[in-house]
Amino acid sequence: MPAKNKHYTSPKNPVYVTGAERYRLPLVGYLTPKEPKFDTMVKWLNLGDKNLHTRPEGYGLIFLESEEHSATYFGPIEQVQQYQRENTNGTATFDQSQGVTVALWPHGDGWDDLIPDTTWTPDGKGVVTSFPHPVVKEAEVIVYEFHGSWLPDGPTEKLITYHCTACHQDMRHSGGDTHENKGPHDRRWVAQLARKHVRSAELYGMNRDGKSACCPHDPDMIRVVTEVANEKFGTNNPVLSEDSWCAVNGQCAMIREVRAAQAVSR
Repeated sequence: MPAKNKHYTSPKNPVYVTGAERYRLPLVGYLTPKEPKFDTMVKWLNLGDKNLHTRPEGYGLIFLESEEHSATYFGPIEQVQQYQRENTNGTATFDQSQGVTVALWPHGDGWDDLIPDTTWTPDGKGVVTSFPHPVVKEAEVIVYEFHGSWLPDGPTEKLITYHCTACHQDMRHSGGDTHENKGPHDRRWVAQLARKHVRSAELYGMNRDGKSACCPHDPDMIRVVTEVANEKFGTNNPVLSEDSWCAVNGQCAMIREVRAAQAVSR
């Protein structure tokens, strides 16, 4: 298994990723004046007071992504065509000095139609990245892709969320921690949420004092809920610990499932 990819963060904000050591190149494309919205789309190259749009004939595009970051190369059409021809085994390289590389993949008017939806794993089921927990040994905060729905009877979609195996909060249904999974911008956002969770545990520990985002459930509450459910439905279910329940019914079970799917797809 390859070593974990190194990501670089802002000196002012340790959860904001600015780049990566390694990128993969999942897509290539072309932007020419034949595109009805060409003039709007090239505005992506207006970076502050710099206009990097210098090719009226259009661009060859190479899309780069890592687990938590992405970039787009705008270069000569002929260069990208040659790269495509030479990249039959996935080992071709290209000279970035011939064009311009900008952070992130473009989005918005025109771009959303040009760039297809992508997932990190082949079928959108698997672990994208994980971070060691700063307090609980061997625990992790895991970012993973899965197929699911927003509502019990809703359509199945490709989604992404994260889970902490120390506190076992249900990020799947918490609201705001699960996102649609259509591109690297979605994976970057959820990974940033996971980094914030890790950072909070680093600063405030794992507790229920209201400061830490890493907040385990009250075991007395779990006991009460189980007792009420047993009485209401005439069952005799044992009171499970939070980690035991999660391993059987929660996100830990889901992560185990998507890891198995990811192993098969490799």
